[in-house]
Amino acid sequence: MAAGTEEPPESVHHYDYAEEVPSDIQKYAVRAIFYTLTLIKLNIAEHVATAPAAKTVLIDAFAGAGGNTIAFALSGRWERIFAIEKDPEVLQCAKHNAEVYGVANKIWWVQGDCFDIIKKRFASVGKDAVIFASPPWGGPGYTSDEVFNLSTMQPYSLQDLYMPFSKTTTEFALYLPRTSNLNQLAKYAPQDRQLQATHYCTKGASKALCVYFGDFRTTGDSEDL
Repeated sequence: MAAGTEEPPESVHHYDYAEEVPSDIQKYAVRAIFYTLTLIKLNIAEHVATAPAAKTVLIDAFAGAGGNTIAFALSGRWERIFAIEKDPEVLQCAKHNAEVYGVANKIWWVQGDCFDIIKKRFASVGKDAVIFASPPWGGPGYTSDEVFNLSTMQPYSLQDLYMPFSKTTTEFALYLPRTSNLNQLAKYAPQDRQLQATHYCTKGASKALCVYFGDFRTTGDSEDL
């Protein structure tokens, strides 16, 4: 059910000014505290929207604080958008952020494990759906790996993500570390087509990587696998 006005839970600290943020978490402030829509999220939403027109449902499997979900809602492309988040307090923050951007009434919020929910509640709409997944990568330590091993990614490996999503729909996108092992991804390309991996860059440096499974028509700094 679409949410009404929500306030952040008491356990979530709110800061009005950057200088109020503790020094040990300042590097995450833009993403986690001062929530804003980044150009990267808007570009991803634009690219996900290139899925076949028959795909009218968007499922954000790891909604988090709602950044990508809100970008999808602002695109106006989808008839229904479902945001799934396991942590109830984080989901409450996502609802609040959606209120700020005026799109809360365009999103259905679901609290729980995305794999169970998609299997039990969305199997029947899979043919009409695109799944977007920005899974946890096991913490900031991933930045130390020159090439990130997707087979050992925690808590969900590439295989853990690919199998349930590919059983639900032919079109899904994974948001992964920019240093992900592309050879591992290439093994999941079907025989009749290539996967497209798109790097999203700012100031000439890659900041994010999305891999698109299925029929998408993305543009930008991409490569076929």
